[in-house]
Amino acid sequence: MKTRDMTSGSPLRLILLFSLPMMAGNICQQLYHMVDAAFLGRGDSPLALAALGAGDWFNWVILGIIWGYTQGFSVLISQFFGAGDMQNVRRTVGLSISLTLVISLLLTFVSQLLVNPVLTILETPENIFDQAALYLRILFGALPILGAYNVQAAILRAVGDSKSPLYAMLIASGTNIALDALFVMGFHWGVAGAAAATVIAQTVSAIYCFIVIRRIPVLRFHKDDLKWRREIGGKLLKLGTPLAAQNAVIGVGGMVLQRIINPYQSDFIAGYTATNKLYGLMEMAAVSFGGALGAYTGQNFGARKMDRVKKGVRVGIALSLGTSLLIAGALLIFGRSILSLFVDPAYAQSDYVLDVAQRYLNIMLYALPVLYLLYVYRSSLQGMGDTLTPMVSGMVELAMRVGVALFLPAIIGPDGIFIAEIAAWIGAAVLLVITYYLRMSKFSTRKVL
Repeated sequence: MKTRDMTSGSPLRLILLFSLPMMAGNICQQLYHMVDAAFLGRGDSPLALAALGAGDWFNWVILGIIWGYTQGFSVLISQFFGAGDMQNVRRTVGLSISLTLVISLLLTFVSQLLVNPVLTILETPENIFDQAALYLRILFGALPILGAYNVQAAILRAVGDSKSPLYAMLIASGTNIALDALFVMGFHWGVAGAAAATVIAQTVSAIYCFIVIRRIPVLRFHKDDLKWRREIGGKLLKLGTPLAAQNAVIGVGGMVLQRIINPYQSDFIAGYTATNKLYGLMEMAAVSFGGALGAYTGQNFGARKMDRVKKGVRVGIALSLGTSLLIAGALLIFGRSILSLFVDPAYAQSDYVLDVAQRYLNIMLYALPVLYLLYVYRSSLQGMGDTLTPMVSGMVELAMRVGVALFLPAIIGPDGIFIAEIAAWIGAAVLLVITYYLRMSKFSTRKVL
């Protein structure tokens, strides 16, 4: 429960010390998402698993807006912290919490209105429509709780504490798994039980992070810090809005993709969903390295130590490439065994569901290093306060994902849908890489050691 100054010391050591707890936390988070899917796929039916996946991208849009704002808010906190301006750290923390609450409440109202219209537009199959709608309504009803956890975790990471969010996620994961077993397997509540377990787990994690923040002097904000301050509030919204828009745009592209997929039979959707639940496991290290680089870059940018920014990015590239190759190799070997956890072997079409899931998984694994590099460059730019380029990269993802998904399946069949995801990664990564090096060349012409 302590802060970490990342403006001095070995970049490799700092990034690893920060990212490893975050990685463990991401594993826990993905674990309980995977447990939801596994309990529904085996404890209920593949139709319940398909219902879980039918609204995945709409869920991602709404949650992505919250994630984007809290990520943007953390950039300013880390920059003030790196500059040693603790008064503005506290003011930014307080205002970040206030803004997140307002945004979460607005999204709760809007998302509840949109559930049925969006699922209808996506042509969600009739036999899973009601279950998909119920699952989304329960999750969206708890958006302020999700917002509370995400903004507090972002605050802690901005000042170098990645362990406390890990502990919060460990507690939440245990809670979610236990409640999944009780609600889905014991009470047979289906998707409603899985959603309720997730909401309760998120509540536990939010409470834990709040307790931690109150124990850290530099983060101990007061009532006055919650008040609107135009200069800080304007900066927060300027940083957070592009990232929220980026996530929303990426999510809209995913919804278009879901619209293309939903007319396929439910078994195809179930296989697609099974791999998407594993997707989080595949990208967990990328998210962790990205989070570490965002905090590291933010603090060093605030301290105007650009040589350290460059060194940190090089470390992030090496770690990301090595890790992505290890994960890809492992999942190429063991992927089908893991995917089988989501499908009841007694189900008549289980082999077909697994075949769909494995084809999608293998296609993504071959391009996994691209995804990891995307996170490195996107997070580094965000740490330096550039949230506009990541937003544009989201638009590139949208264009690539939708364009390929609309036309390629007509040529090569359903596998064209899977390739759309890879095309989105490549398009965004190219933009981010070019922008990063152009931006760094303007900041400093000194030799990078």
